Amino acid sequence: MKQAAPGGRRWMTLFTLAWLVIWMVQLTPLQLLLPLQLDDQVSDGDDEWIHGVVLSGLILGIGGLAGVVAGPLAGAASDRTDGARLPAVLGGRRRVWALGGTWLIAASLILTGLAHQPWLVGAAWVGVCTGIGVTSAAFSALIADQLPVDRRGGASAAVGSSQALGIVLGVGAIVLLGLDVLPGYLVLAVLMAVVGTWAAFGLPDPAAPRTLLAVGDRHDRWASLRDKDFAWLLTGRLVTNIGNALGTSLLLFFLLYGLGQAETAAEDNLLILVVVYTVFVVGASIASGLIADRLGHRRALTVAAAIVQSVAGIVVVASPTFASTLAAAAIMGVGYGAFSTAGLAFATDLLPYEQDHGRDLGIVNVAAALGQLLGPVLGAGLVALVGGFWLVFAMACALSIAGALITLRAREAHPTSLD
Repeated sequence: MKQAAPGGRRWMTLFTLAWLVIWMVQLTPLQLLLPLQLDDQVSDGDDEWIHGVVLSGLILGIGGLAGVVAGPLAGAASDRTDGARLPAVLGGRRRVWALGGTWLIAASLILTGLAHQPWLVGAAWVGVCTGIGVTSAAFSALIADQLPVDRRGGASAAVGSSQALGIVLGVGAIVLLGLDVLPGYLVLAVLMAVVGTWAAFGLPDPAAPRTLLAVGDRHDRWASLRDKDFAWLLTGRLVTNIGNALGTSLLLFFLLYGLGQAETAAEDNLLILVVVYTVFVVGASIASGLIADRLGHRRALTVAAAIVQSVAGIVVVASPTFASTLAAAAIMGVGYGAFSTAGLAFATDLLPYEQDHGRDLGIVNVAAALGQLLGPVLGAGLVALVGGFWLVFAMACALSIAGALITLRAREAHPTSLD
């Protein structure tokens, strides 16, 4: 297969498609397929639906944790992979990991769809999340491996925009085609296998000289976390992401049991909510990025965005209707889109050690990912506690405000150490 030139149009197309499918297979089950599957398996009238909510939160949390652990481990392993010991078709350091993760995702998606017990669903979903962690690490590394500094922003933007588009395309395809749970998983598995394999072989992966394999300083790896400003930023990012996850991860259950909608209507309305949320996330991300670059004040913008996100929870608690939920989705999208972009820009200002920039930005991303996986677990517990959803959205509001106040503790002006 002819490989794309790094940074060229074909390279960017393959790279974007790979990430688009990665986000589709991660977010579509999270928002739609897993809740439907678990609801069918454990809900049987009365309050049995609460068991489905709790199981969904636990499975998403455990699976997300597996992905968070697998990603850094796979990235470190790929850094140490000696392409000279592999067949030439498998490339240098990254391709073998991208392929392995791709096919683990595809196989695990099929097993998830076939699973007929919650514990089997959970075990298979751990495989999906592990594969996503491995594949994401391999494709992410290509940015630093192959692109000059002035081209990396475009590739990073492709990753972010693919996330917003992936959930719309994934949920939209399942709902509009009227697919049941198993066919939905099979479609996602085929997409992942085909596009992931195509991208892995189409993107170049030259063998790295052995002198570049696993080279690094043996300094204190935890020094960054002892930097107070950076630690405040990480904590605020974690807490705000938990607040966002509380407001978004249980929407299908909220439509079914909080608003009492029929399953078909709930699926259709979930798609509407996802589209509205995504549109406002993308718009706010672009706007906040421009403001952050042109005007600065990144801390203030990050804090304000978290406060805006908190308003969404108030809206739903005050008026638990679909119209209010739609308005809350728009508000949540504005707040989270601006928070994610401005917060990441603020994080780059606070990176304390230049030689650790890549690792420390990885920690910033892990803080966000941990927030997204802890949210469903906490939300499930809150639903079980009160037998409804009002406390979930109230806590989403409270944690968003807490995240804003924690982020405010990080100083805007921060000198960079070159140790």
